[in-house]
Amino acid sequence: MKNSFKESHLSEIYGLLIIDVQERIINPIENKELIVSNIETLLEAYQLLGDKIYISEQNPSKLGTTLNNLIPKTNFEIFEKMNFSVAKDEKLIQALKNDKIKNLIICGFETHICIQQSVLDLLNQNLNIYIVTDAMSSRKYTDHNISIKRMISKGAILTTTESIIFEMCETASRQEFKAISNIIKKRSHK
Repeated sequence: MKNSFKESHLSEIYGLLIIDVQERIINPIENKELIVSNIETLLEAYQLLGDKIYISEQNPSKLGTTLNNLIPKTNFEIFEKMNFSVAKDEKLIQALKNDKIKNLIICGFETHICIQQSVLDLLNQNLNIYIVTDAMSSRKYTDHNISIKRMISKGAILTTTESIIFEMCETASRQEFKAISNIIKKRSHK
């Protein structure tokens, strides 16, 4: 049986939430190529180590859908929304409960709007929220930075792409470690 991230940490179940990685949202973001690359790396590793992936799309009829390279191969659900907070979507909240998610890894756009509002609402659902700070951004650095501080002050857990990947992997003796190592090596050459 595959030793997944959800099984490794005291049998707690983890999920990955990718928020609003849509072309029209990310166009004005500085450094968007690096952020998207980090999300891509996180997604690739998570698909080896985890199970449940949730994607939100803000008003996709006007802002487009999730970038093709960030659509998972399997085990994902897309939640279309008009509210900035995806946590206002009862279907998402029910999916998290049904999937027994206790820990949620979050990345995407924009940090100070949809991510922040989602994180603050999800913290009220008694979830452990991991914000992957190098896999999220805003149009302005100040908005991103202040939002990170605010989310941490409310209980979100700060992490980075590489850090959370190795936390998911947990040990070099794990069968997926070589593949994870290759994903990280590929990332460092970008």
